[in-house]
Amino acid sequence: METNLVNKIKNITGESGLLLGKDVSERKAGIWIDKPIAARAIVRPKDTKEVSEILALCNKNKLSVVPHGGLTGLSQAAITKSNEIVVSTERMIKIEDIDPVGRTLSSQSGAKLQAIQEAAESEGMYFPLDLGARGSCTIGGNASTNAGGNKVIRYGMTRDLVLGLEAVLADGTIISSMNSMIKNNTGYDLKQLFIGSEGTLGIITRVVLRLQEKPLSQCTALLAADSFDKVKKILKHLDSGLAGNLTAFEVMWNEFYILVTTPPALSNPPIPQNYPFYILVEYSGFNQVVDTQHFNGLLEAALKKDIILDAVIAQNEKDRRRLWGIRDDVEQQFQYGPIKIFDISLPINSMEAYIKEVRANLKKHWKEFHCTVFGHLADCNLHIITAVGSGEKKAIKLMEECVYEPLRAIKGSVSAEHGIGLEKKSYLTVSKTEEEIKLMKKLKKSLDPNNILNPGKIFD
Repeated sequence: METNLVNKIKNITGESGLLLGKDVSERKAGIWIDKPIAARAIVRPKDTKEVSEILALCNKNKLSVVPHGGLTGLSQAAITKSNEIVVSTERMIKIEDIDPVGRTLSSQSGAKLQAIQEAAESEGMYFPLDLGARGSCTIGGNASTNAGGNKVIRYGMTRDLVLGLEAVLADGTIISSMNSMIKNNTGYDLKQLFIGSEGTLGIITRVVLRLQEKPLSQCTALLAADSFDKVKKILKHLDSGLAGNLTAFEVMWNEFYILVTTPPALSNPPIPQNYPFYILVEYSGFNQVVDTQHFNGLLEAALKKDIILDAVIAQNEKDRRRLWGIRDDVEQQFQYGPIKIFDISLPINSMEAYIKEVRANLKKHWKEFHCTVFGHLADCNLHIITAVGSGEKKAIKLMEECVYEPLRAIKGSVSAEHGIGLEKKSYLTVSKTEEEIKLMKKLKKSLDPNNILNPGKIFD
């Protein structure tokens, strides 16, 4: 990188704020990616002002910038080219304020999700966004991808939990919209431009999060069902019986459950492995004794009606973590060799037929393949992991077509919670109309006329 540019960046961030050479190439490009980061430099600002000065400098010199958080994304939205600059929020980790009365938490965007959760808990509050990468992902990354996770059915996506934010545009302009109120109906809600836009419209530097009162009880169970129709009935039975307060409803198809409860997986099967569907359900309430009685009563009623065929109820926090450990052991999929991970959404009533169509499509191309299905069914979100014995581009392309193309007819989405990035942009038309994409491009051109912010992501 040019000495003059290096010196200008160092003047902004100090020596420790700029990484070059081996300090860049020795870092991995992302989770489950063995390739190193390819970039001219990694710039590590410590606050919004430094981000603003860096972007103004890069915009003036027409240098492409790729924002980095925890690098836990699965859609290649943080992949860089060798001529690009990384702006990492890894030094922007300060939790600035917690207001238990107003039920808000303010922090810099580089704070880890787990740190946010723990900080809220220390004040007797609760931040409900939760996902497997909680210890690595950043709240800014969660916002820029509109992350979902395990409790969306009750608390919503990240955009439902962000009251305000601060972001820096490509030219260095600071948009400070650090609203801390639930109600604020004053024209355009500008924060929504940056939530879910994957760093293509601006870099999120600070957030104001909506907290909840900490639940006083936790009821968790693993259930078994012998048909998809009964899975739907269980969802309706529990959600209505809990008055819309069901916290999690995670469904595992048989193939997934067998994989994560058979050695070398660490979990043993708490329920026999011969059922077609397994459902991990959770409810958070106000009184452990009262809620447990009510929760167990709902399960007993479903068992008597043969909607549920088998069940294991967590008796303590250790049991609860053991059950969630089964659902979260996604890395067992690598036993199959090269895999392709899909994150799709579609109407619940279309899921059974859709999965049959996907498997039929795969069978047309491969005699032997793996297709495991699990996910946040109540949120209309399924994760599909396919393996065909090859990781070559041609095989990946065919797998993508098998999974994505059937979504067109049922108005499904190629991305439920992971984003588009590089990985899914050629399939954006499955879920967005031509007019929608044109409007998205107009917004991009308006806010980033030099196309320096995460160029090539979402669309070209």
